[in-house]
Amino acid sequence: MSTTISVPPQLLLERILTLEIVRVTERAAVSAARLRGLGNEKAADQAAVDAMRRELNRIPIEGTVVIGEGERDEAPMLFIGEKVGINAGPQVDIAVDPLEGTTLCAKDMPGAIATMAMAEGGTLLHAPDVYMQKIAIGPGYDKHLIDIDAPPEDNIRRLAQAKGVPTSSITALVLDRARHAELISSIRKTGASVRLISDGDVAGVIHTADSDNTGVDIYIGTGGAPEGVLAASALRCIGGQMYTRLILDTHEKRNRAESMGISDPDMIYSIEDMVKGDCLFAATGVTDGSMLSGVKFRKDVIQTETVVMRSVTGTVRYIKADHRQLDKFHLD
Repeated sequence: MSTTISVPPQLLLERILTLEIVRVTERAAVSAARLRGLGNEKAADQAAVDAMRRELNRIPIEGTVVIGEGERDEAPMLFIGEKVGINAGPQVDIAVDPLEGTTLCAKDMPGAIATMAMAEGGTLLHAPDVYMQKIAIGPGYDKHLIDIDAPPEDNIRRLAQAKGVPTSSITALVLDRARHAELISSIRKTGASVRLISDGDVAGVIHTADSDNTGVDIYIGTGGAPEGVLAASALRCIGGQMYTRLILDTHEKRNRAESMGISDPDMIYSIEDMVKGDCLFAATGVTDGSMLSGVKFRKDVIQTETVVMRSVTGTVRYIKADHRQLDKFHLD
């Protein structure tokens, strides 16, 4: 007589899918890394997308991409609303950025990663591919220490006071964009330093959770909404504060957001608003960076480094892998 063992839903993400999503980001990273330094951002991104889609479609899930690389008419990118998996297993929401830092990869600069998050169905924010205002700090501070609507000077001073240091000891991470010129000037007027990055604000937000090692105390600025939800997924696992607001500055964007269930275009989202349930987050290095080593192509092995996190347990695993069946990776 056979016995059916019931696995509680809250265990499905860990027991079945933790290593599965590592394989997804590994494949995407390796495919993108083959095009490092060749100057072709689109080709590198497409290679990562194709590899990620293939691997996602091997996983025992009923998955829906809720944060992707665009709308349906922009396929073959992993688009919002796309169904992935073998249509068997738990229903899950998926957020992807197959190659965060396309320019970094194309120029073989530090910090490019392949990343994704997976959560229980219906628990990730369904957001259009628009800009998002963001502010984030690491764990260990009073709730609502930072305020997305406060002047940046106020947030810098509040954080310095909470840390018990002068504002000159604070480092803010900001995307190097013309739109941030006034923000950067305001931060520097407090005596705080600004670390500029050309791309990679998922990793940038994550850096705030380990400021002792990264030197990043706060992330401020405007970036992509997909990257915002992915970063929130990581902070949901490791702790921290993050507040965001979608920038819906045209009728078209507001209509798109409304069609996704967003009724308040001015809503401020916390981490818990963006990621309501248990989630997994994984990122694999494409190029060497402060968070992860990039893909290494050796004579008989491909080496990768991945971080994978889970929110319910707060577990963070770093996985260094040697892939010896090179023919399988060449299929990508």
